[in-house]
Amino acid sequence: MRREDSLSANARVTALTPPDILARKGGDPLVCLTAYTTPLARLVDRHCDIILVGDSVGMVLHGLPSTLGVSLDMMIMHGQAVRRGVERALLVVDMPFGSYEETPEQAFRNAARIMAETGCAAVKLEGGETMEKTIRFLTRHGIPVMAHIGLTPQAVNSFGGYKVQGRGDDAFHILRDAEAVADAGAFSIVLEKVPATLADRITETVVIPTIGIGASPACDGQILVVDDMLGMFDAFRPKFVKRFAELGEAADAAIAAYAQEVRSRKFPSDAHVFTDGRKGKTE
Repeated sequence: MRREDSLSANARVTALTPPDILARKGGDPLVCLTAYTTPLARLVDRHCDIILVGDSVGMVLHGLPSTLGVSLDMMIMHGQAVRRGVERALLVVDMPFGSYEETPEQAFRNAARIMAETGCAAVKLEGGETMEKTIRFLTRHGIPVMAHIGLTPQAVNSFGGYKVQGRGDDAFHILRDAEAVADAGAFSIVLEKVPATLADRITETVVIPTIGIGASPACDGQILVVDDMLGMFDAFRPKFVKRFAELGEAADAAIAAYAQEVRSRKFPSDAHVFTDGRKGKTE
């Protein structure tokens, strides 16, 4: 084997960076999913450009009624787990409610802690014009930011529920939010639950990639909560979620089969227990 081949075979895959994502504006669609654990991160990493450790983990894995109860420590713990399974995708970690809204300095302290303790390449925070100053401060101090506007789940109480944002006269405000976060230095922007025509207009207007979730197929990329698209979360099912599998139903059937075999003493069978070794059999 040539030395070059040996070096190539042993080299780690180079992870994508925020500038790589920014350069994809108007190009091939960005594929994005959430992940919260190492095994799932390894699966997602094979196919996605961006992996988001979303604060949706509070609802999906911890049984919380919303994302508001998610703590900084929870995000760091799950960020560390996901980082162990990522080699090529850009890893982004959500900043949880209450960790960045007070001042840009508060946001910097907590974002720096997230990046230092998880090894992620960027953070995501919710808000448009109100977060412009904070995003500008973070990006100027070396912290790449993914923005998130439209339906921002951390503001669900202010919205009165998980409602579509940007209809009618409100479209102007969402467009201004998009322009504000782009001007502040965000490298990409999540558009959640906004009308497709508005998402199209934002995508055409801003110079950074748009990532849709309940927005438009014309966005520069798409993201879903992985447990939603795999059919593993049934507390509610948003209209924008497509189930690409029904793993929850498959798991339920498997657990039921296991329970039946245990109760009927079919499991464990001889194939699943050990001998005393007297016949020279090794295991």
